[in-house]
Amino acid sequence: MKHLFDNIRPYSEKETMKAVKKLFTDSKFIQQLSVFEDKFNISEWIKEVLACSSRFEFHLAFADKVFHYFVEKTCTQIHYSGIENINPKNQYLFIGNHRDIILDSVFLQIYYFRNGHEATLSAVGNNLISNPLFVELARIHQMFLVLRSGTLKEKMMNTQLLSSYIHHSIFEEKESVWISQGNGRTKNGNDKTQQGLLKMLTLASPQNAMQVLKQMKITPISISYQYEPCAQLKARELALSENAPYIKQPGEDTKSIIEGITGFKGEVHFMIGKPLQEEFDDIPLELSLNEKLTLLCTQIDTQIYEHYFLYPQNYIAIDIQEDSTHFSSQYTDKEKTDFINYLNEQSNVPDVPKEKMIKYLLDIYANPVKNKLNIKA
Repeated sequence: MKHLFDNIRPYSEKETMKAVKKLFTDSKFIQQLSVFEDKFNISEWIKEVLACSSRFEFHLAFADKVFHYFVEKTCTQIHYSGIENINPKNQYLFIGNHRDIILDSVFLQIYYFRNGHEATLSAVGNNLISNPLFVELARIHQMFLVLRSGTLKEKMMNTQLLSSYIHHSIFEEKESVWISQGNGRTKNGNDKTQQGLLKMLTLASPQNAMQVLKQMKITPISISYQYEPCAQLKARELALSENAPYIKQPGEDTKSIIEGITGFKGEVHFMIGKPLQEEFDDIPLELSLNEKLTLLCTQIDTQIYEHYFLYPQNYIAIDIQEDSTHFSSQYTDKEKTDFINYLNEQSNVPDVPKEKMIKYLLDIYANPVKNKLNIKA
């Protein structure tokens, strides 16, 4: 079956080790590793990587160290929880809220490594990593491609292919999979699982749709950044999309990837929720498939909202939006002053009015509060 997925799948273990040896003897790639010279002896590091005999060893020798390099530089604290909710001997379909192109799934891998588990498979849009080096690194690090371009017929075929690949990975290859809750990152802070995502997952087995979804052990993941590193880029895109479709400039996705990795985040909270099992039994049998999937989306979102950690910045944003002091007990005067200074700095772009930028920046931070309040209502 693997050859059917050659255009989207990551490398196998054997292919990975072959690609690693080729990449880590390439002078152009080695030159790019100089960015890590303040932390690592590059020549010794390359020797360590080339001495690896398995994909897991490579991930610990390279990926895990790269992840921690940027985490140490851009995060003040990382809070992980929920590993007790899963059994590493089982396979899961992790569905996470999506704020950053690369890091959302990376934090899952860090958590897995920390607990002695191999990396999961992770989805990434092929439009986001057109750079050949990014594609190679993605395939080495067990990322599979979501094909998003083409004619309507091609898109339908790609959707069917993606569904089949995820089924094959979980049920045949016994691999866990991470995929975002929607097509693209959440731009306005309002995390919602798209019904189309779940519909895609049913295409490989439409006759037993709900039963197969239950067998996938869908497990919601919540990630929250104290400061979103791409907040300015997101707010600008939303502002420029008000009256016409936003057209990305060449290299814009690469800029977002780099900004997401290198931008300041402050604290990060990452939580693995509980696999949805009993929830399927609460869905009435007489409903149509679309109605069942809508309820399932709500159940995924409920866990994501419950586990989403709210920072003082979130409470300040909603109080500013509503011109109130309703949540003033959740932050200090200094934290409010600092956040206002942050808003003023982030809203300074040449092609969007300041007040419009602030409006969308506030949405990014205030909407998580509204979602958490709605599940308690």
